[in-house]
Amino acid sequence: MGEISPSPHQNPRGFAKSATDQKLNVYIWDMDETLILLKSLLNGTYPEAFNGLKDVEKGIEIGKMWEKHILQLCDDYFFYEQIENYNKPFLDSLSQYDDGRDLSDYDFNRDGLGPPHDDANKTKLAYRHRVIAQKYKQGLQNLLGQEMRKHWDELYETTDKYTDRWLSSALAFLKECSSGNLKATSSIASVDATTDLSNKKCQHVNVLVTSGSLIPSLVKCLLFRLDSMITHGNVYSSWEVSKLQCFQWIKERFSQPNVRFCVIGDGWEECAAAQTMRWPFIEIDLRPGKPHRFPGLTLRTVGHYLSVVYGNPITENDEE
Repeated sequence: MGEISPSPHQNPRGFAKSATDQKLNVYIWDMDETLILLKSLLNGTYPEAFNGLKDVEKGIEIGKMWEKHILQLCDDYFFYEQIENYNKPFLDSLSQYDDGRDLSDYDFNRDGLGPPHDDANKTKLAYRHRVIAQKYKQGLQNLLGQEMRKHWDELYETTDKYTDRWLSSALAFLKECSSGNLKATSSIASVDATTDLSNKKCQHVNVLVTSGSLIPSLVKCLLFRLDSMITHGNVYSSWEVSKLQCFQWIKERFSQPNVRFCVIGDGWEECAAAQTMRWPFIEIDLRPGKPHRFPGLTLRTVGHYLSVVYGNPITENDEE
């Protein structure tokens, strides 16, 4: 991992670093058992929390169908069989090796990607990362056929119903965080979601830091409809490094005055990393009736956690 530098891709696109009065909230999300449910379906822990009210076998079946879709998309569209052993923490990590070559006629099946992991092979891997980024931007609607899209939509709706709207509620909450349409009583700036970002006094960005490998994590974002709220450049994999290392990169990336970070996840690693960074941490709880779940988590709650660590630097007067 020695070739990775935290700085080349780290200017947050669209964010004005020069404005000293520009306020920024960075929400750092875990993926599994936070924004999506998959592991807890496969191992039965999600339905078991409902004390017999949910069919455990149905949950396992749903999880297996998602696994099948994820692996199929990884292999068919995202070079996963070729690059599975070359996991990187983010897509831009090898951008310095990409010479900008036109890849329209490039034969990815015959370029000889493999050991040793020298500069020539890093360039071949960087080409694949560039294509993956382009496909992510296109979205699955432009990659999949009509029949596959229909099956994907049906599985999403089945899962959302089975999980009492967990998926759609998490996505709606991401949209709320991205828009910044927050009440002043939540200790976060209230801004018009239709206002251009460059004119806002407070901006908001969602970043994903997952313990899964990078390519399957990007595919999950696409399948679970998170790509509209989380760009490919905001997806980090801690598989080969650590969540703390990813958090440190993110801090450097968004190094500007008046920035606040908030970590939301379910695991011990992101909790410990957040504590080390002295950032607020919201622990997601799958159990029914708990406030830190979907649906359930509110912007007021997030604002409370931010205010405990950062105080109340943003008030109604700041938005006038």
